[in-house]
Amino acid sequence: MKSVKETIGKRVIVRCNRAGVFYGTLSEKDGQEVTLNDCRRLWYWNGAASLHQLAAEGVTEPKNCKFTMRVESIVLLDAIEIIPCTDKAIKCIEAVEEWKR
Repeated sequence: MKSVKETIGKRVIVRCNRAGVFYGTLSEKDGQEVTLNDCRRLWYWNGAASLHQLAAEGVTEPKNCKFTMRVESIVLLDAIEIIPCTDKAIKCIEAVEEWKR
């Protein structure tokens, strides 16, 4: 497992206590406050049993996922889990089309 310092500048999945799940590049961390750049909210995914599997392998059913549009940056105030993503997962997550209504 990488330390938080080692994940700065890397693609991660962040699970928050109340705000949901996000994917992006970890920019800063101070306590539970986390800043992500080039990020998306992962609202719904299909084809991964858990966030750990999502961060390791991506999803097997990208057309059934609901990942929002990208935003330049976001500050999350209630991060409770930061999971580094593998190259395989990054490629898969970034290939999921933007979900819009």
